[in-house]
Amino acid sequence: MANPVLSSLHVYPVKAVQGHAPDEASVEPWGLAGDRRWMLVDHTAKMITQRQQARLALVHAALLPDGAVRLSAPGQHPLTVPVPAASARTPVQVWRDEVKAVAADEGAAAWLGAFLGIDVRLVHMPDPEVSRPVDARYAREGETVSFADGYPLLLTSLSSLDALNALISRGDHPEEGPLPMNRFRPNLVVTDTPAWAEDGWTRIAIGEVAFRVAKPCGRCAVTTTDQSTAVRGKEPLRTLARHRRIDGRLVFGQNLVPEATGTLRIGDPLTVLD
Repeated sequence: MANPVLSSLHVYPVKAVQGHAPDEASVEPWGLAGDRRWMLVDHTAKMITQRQQARLALVHAALLPDGAVRLSAPGQHPLTVPVPAASARTPVQVWRDEVKAVAADEGAAAWLGAFLGIDVRLVHMPDPEVSRPVDARYAREGETVSFADGYPLLLTSLSSLDALNALISRGDHPEEGPLPMNRFRPNLVVTDTPAWAEDGWTRIAIGEVAFRVAKPCGRCAVTTTDQSTAVRGKEPLRTLARHRRIDGRLVFGQNLVPEATGTLRIGDPLTVLD
C-alpha cells in the first residue's frame, strides 16, 4: 500500500447544507477556515439540521472571500448573505450549548423559509475562539469549536468507506449501496490507509499540521439521506449497527482537534504520531 495522503478537503460554510471542496484550506484552532460559521435556527433559537429538514441537503453554500455566503437551491434565485455586524448578539442553542450569534438579514430568513416551508433564521458565529468549548469530556483546556456538531474537524478514510460498502453489499439493503463519502460530511478524507486504521490513532500529522484524535464519530440519520435527492434510506445505519457499534455508538470516522494552525493541501502526507 502507498503512503497515506490527504485526498480531499471539505468546507461547509453553513451547517447542514452542501459545501465546497477546495484544493487547500487553512486550519484554525476551531476547524477549517470558514467551516460551519453559519447555522439555521427555528423560532425557539434551536439549531436546524438535516435531522429535522432533509431538504437542506439540496441547498448549496459558497463561501465568499469576505466571509459572506452565496446560497443556491432548486427553484430559488441565488442569494448572497453578507456577514452581519457583530454588535447585537443573540443566544442560540447547538445541542446543549448556548452560543452567542448574530442574525443575518431578513432576506436570508425569507429565502430559506420559502425553500423549507418553515419559519427559520440564519445566524453567524463571529468569534469561535470564545463562543463554544469542545465537549468537556474529551477536550483540553481552551479548545473551542464552531457550529460543528462537537469537534473542530471530522476525518474519514476511503478504505474504510470501501470496507463499509462491501458490508452493505452483503446486507439487507444492498440496493442502497455503494454509498458516496458525502453521506458522512467529512472535512478531511484520506486514502492509502488500511480499512479502519483510524480507530487506533491518537495523534496524527497531515502535512504541517498536527491533530489530536478526540474520539470516534457517532453517526445519525443524516448519513441515511441521499445528498443529491434528500431521500432517506436505511443505510449505512443498519450495517453500522451490526458491524461498527463502539461504546454504544454507530461509528464511522474520527473527530479531530488541531494542535496548531497551518495550511492543508490535497496530497499532503499523513503521519501517525501516536
